[in-house]
Amino acid sequence: MDTIKLYLQKTKLARKQTFENLTIFPVLTPDGTAPDYLTLEQALEEELIHITERDDGASVPELKLVNRGNRPVLIIEGEELVGAKQNRIVNASFLVAAESEVVLPVSCVEQGRWHYDTDKFASGKRMMHPSLRRQHQQDVKFSLDRGAGYRSNQGRIWDDIAAKSARMQVHAPTGAMAAVFESCEDRLFDYLKAFHLLDRQTGALFAVNGEILGLECFGYADTFGRFFEKLVKSYALDALDGGAENKKPSVPPGEAGRFVESAAKCEKQSHPSLGRGENVTLESPAISGAALVANGRMLHLSAFKKEAGNGPAEVKYLRYSQRRYRRSR
Repeated sequence: MDTIKLYLQKTKLARKQTFENLTIFPVLTPDGTAPDYLTLEQALEEELIHITERDDGASVPELKLVNRGNRPVLIIEGEELVGAKQNRIVNASFLVAAESEVVLPVSCVEQGRWHYDTDKFASGKRMMHPSLRRQHQQDVKFSLDRGAGYRSNQGRIWDDIAAKSARMQVHAPTGAMAAVFESCEDRLFDYLKAFHLLDRQTGALFAVNGEILGLECFGYADTFGRFFEKLVKSYALDALDGGAENKKPSVPPGEAGRFVESAAKCEKQSHPSLGRGENVTLESPAISGAALVANGRMLHLSAFKKEAGNGPAEVKYLRYSQRRYRRSR
């Protein structure tokens, strides 16, 4: 039996928690062991990893990561890195081996800046909003299927952030995703304080305006606890964008359970990882997702309900000169 299916079959959905138009079903698993890795934030805080622009010249879709510690570091798809020449998000989940150096595939989430703010990156303590992560995953999968690696559709990301900024009436001089989150910080905190973690909670199923949006799961409760705030705020941002004043009935438990069962049955395709383990993409007519599996354990899974007409477009990468031209128009 495959690792992802076995994990999902062992999970249990707890009683739902609802605030405004966001509903969360906690995902519980019986395993109470502790992880043998550090998260990105832990490793950065302990100064065990350094993330910088590449030594051979800054490149929008690639960063240099050096892990100087004696433990692997877990980096999650959609995590934000801030600083250097422009803010980025990570394109997939990776477990970077101890005492190793990798080229990290990333995407820009700050279109209008290309100069140094700092010499290295810090954690933005945010995750890209799930409505964009859903399409971003599909674009990365399309790139992997073409043999082009963990590349995204950079233009789509910039366009989505610009559109969300306009809808939410956010002034973002450099087109930064961070500006959207910061403008809504008080309202996002209202959402955050309405939800709470449970014992042995390793994930959550999220629904906005009565529609399931995504499932987020981790291999350990400790790790999910470290991502809980970032995940709730990211889904809450989409909830605010979706009209928090227009409440709709929350999702019935039976429908939530069927989504988890469907995710377990998705077709899966394995791809070599740049670190330890393997990256697995999930696909069905109704669900798309991605997971990281290492040493026989599922470390991270995100699965999203597809939108009608949702699908990848040609992966495009704009050179710096093209980006500069685009900004000047």
